[in-house]
Amino acid sequence: MKGIILYKSKYGSTRKYAEWLSEATGFKAVETDKADLKEVEGCDTVIIGGGLYASGMNGLSFLKKNIGMLKGKKVIAFCCGASPYEETYFKSVRDYNMKDAIADIPLFYCRGGCDLKNMSFKDRTLCKILIKSLAKKDPKDMAVWEKAVVDAGESAYDCTDREYLKPVLEAIGS
Repeated sequence: MKGIILYKSKYGSTRKYAEWLSEATGFKAVETDKADLKEVEGCDTVIIGGGLYASGMNGLSFLKKNIGMLKGKKVIAFCCGASPYEETYFKSVRDYNMKDAIADIPLFYCRGGCDLKNMSFKDRTLCKILIKSLAKKDPKDMAVWEKAVVDAGESAYDCTDREYLKPVLEAIGS
């Protein structure tokens, strides 16, 4: 089986997962912007990963643009978010991102991290606004992800873990 891992990583967590997948599978990991379509076309398995930003998944534009070329291949996607996994939230992320021609592609969640100091001014500002607005809510009314954001505050954290890749690796093998 010949495969490739395509990813779009803004702050490094998705890249880390792509590299771990590469180690585990022997598949080459390539940023979507640098992908050679001829190389992708020659693969049986295509894995695409991207970070979540306001529920939107980075890298899906590549998948949507090239879905015709991927017909007949095993295509698997994973997204990487700063919040802990929560079923209701993940379902909304899946519904928002995996529509139409890509609706049947399996999507998995891997938890990433957050470091405001390494973010762009725009992203850092948006995160600070989110933290402040969520901090005003009553903790008992918060979703799991909201509580995690408030608890972390502006502290940097990295929750990446190879364990999150187990379902992806199982899907590759199935």
